[in-house]
Amino acid sequence: MSQPLPFDADPAARRADLAETMQKVAQGDKEAFSALYDALSPMVFGIVVKVVRDRAQTEEVAQEVMIDLWRQAARYRPEAGSVTTWAATVAHRRAVDRVRSAQASADREQAQASREHTTAFDEVAEQVEIRLESEQVRRCMRGLTELQRQALTLAYYQGLTYREVAETLRTPLPTIKTRMRDGLIRLRDCMGVTT
Repeated sequence: MSQPLPFDADPAARRADLAETMQKVAQGDKEAFSALYDALSPMVFGIVVKVVRDRAQTEEVAQEVMIDLWRQAARYRPEAGSVTTWAATVAHRRAVDRVRSAQASADREQAQASREHTTAFDEVAEQVEIRLESEQVRRCMRGLTELQRQALTLAYYQGLTYREVAETLRTPLPTIKTRMRDGLIRLRDCMGVTT
């Protein structure tokens, strides 16, 4: 197996040599692929690095391009263009795909981070609001009479009915209803709730 001609060789002779090498690669000739690799990998790397601009990713993409050339060697058609043109096209497409993929991934991560940040802010804001409302309710409850506070606590925090509140506090039912109604009005006014 002869080595492909160097880049400074006669362009027509080089094209013919690479086309012949590509035919052998299409037939599964590993030595031909090794020669093709040596001839094209510097050009492929150069194209990819100009698009990708990250050395580690460039090396990875360049390897993928060379593997594509091995796998797709049977698809190469000399009448469509030279081997170097075909390889350059494959390299450029792969590099652009990598950049687009990286950008899409970065966009997804940023969107997710933004959603998480918004969610976290909303949760914190909600907790603060609940805490402030709870403090306001406690402050307003201190402004009620003892019977009003006890009746409302039993009814709203322990879920007792009017009758159960009256029995628990040993107070007539009509008195409990009046105290609770007056207590709720005072709470509403204290908390600034408009109807």
